[in-house]
Amino acid sequence: MVEHRMVDVNGIRLHIAEEGEGPLVVLLHGFPESWHSWRHQFGPLAAAGFRVVAPDQRGYGSSDHPEDVAAYSILHLVGDVVGLVHALGEERAFVVGHDWGAPVAWHTALLRPDVVRGVAGLSVAPPFRGERPPLEAMRERFDGRFYWNYFNRPGVADAEFGKDPRSTLRRLLYGASGDAPGAGRYEQALVSDPERGWLADSPDPEVLPDWLTEADLDELTESYAQGFTGALNWYRNLDRNWELTAPWHGAVVSPPALYVYGDRDLVPAFPGTPELIAKLPELMPNLVRDPIELPGCGHWTQQERPDEVNAALIDFLTGLRG
Repeated sequence: MVEHRMVDVNGIRLHIAEEGEGPLVVLLHGFPESWHSWRHQFGPLAAAGFRVVAPDQRGYGSSDHPEDVAAYSILHLVGDVVGLVHALGEERAFVVGHDWGAPVAWHTALLRPDVVRGVAGLSVAPPFRGERPPLEAMRERFDGRFYWNYFNRPGVADAEFGKDPRSTLRRLLYGASGDAPGAGRYEQALVSDPERGWLADSPDPEVLPDWLTEADLDELTESYAQGFTGALNWYRNLDRNWELTAPWHGAVVSPPALYVYGDRDLVPAFPGTPELIAKLPELMPNLVRDPIELPGCGHWTQQERPDEVNAALIDFLTGLRG
């Protein structure tokens, strides 16, 4: 049974959900999600002999929401993972991330390989730092219409998403899923008219897809009672993260690694990413197997394809348990 509690980490409090006994596995959610996005993984991973812990990351759910935008840098987020592992009485852990949680997982493995027994990323491929600040690059490439740039307009997306959080979450989850029209096209990440907002072009399904219930949507909506600003502040650190990670430019993730993605996910479809995925076996010295592509799966990997994701994770984790 999944249990919940608060843990003090790096001067903030994190809400965690946990189940099972054995080697620690930390599951890191993305945007706009919460610990609940891993609901299908707790039971199978615990049954396979692992201690499974999924936090609401800082700025999300019942965890603390620091006011300072700079408090959401990648160094803070990695620090939360390392601090959480130690607060749970462990020296090392397996780290698994999806969406924004994947860069946090990858960077934890990059910056603190001594803490990471193995790392798995869903949807978002490992970090290979670009030559230019990301917001600047996206602004020039897409004339300011990329959603990263839209999210960096102070208070704008916060207000748009906060008007009707349940509708916002329903639209965002459906729109990036493998069930939506045009799924798997990176153009979904463009805001046609920033003045109208992002949701103006987001489909609103009359019926939820099979992998998302009304109860799931209720749970997620409740987790955004404090609004979307904390979550959006992660995007407001993209250029700061590029600056902070300069010392690791050219470095590679060294712990054993696994990458899983859907063939109808907009993120792996982004220009240059298919080529990166094809080269991962060459670029990642300890990638345990070729990247796993899930047919028909959109962006919400572990929710849309829980059985396949669980099988891949259990095979990966048990192979490294030692």
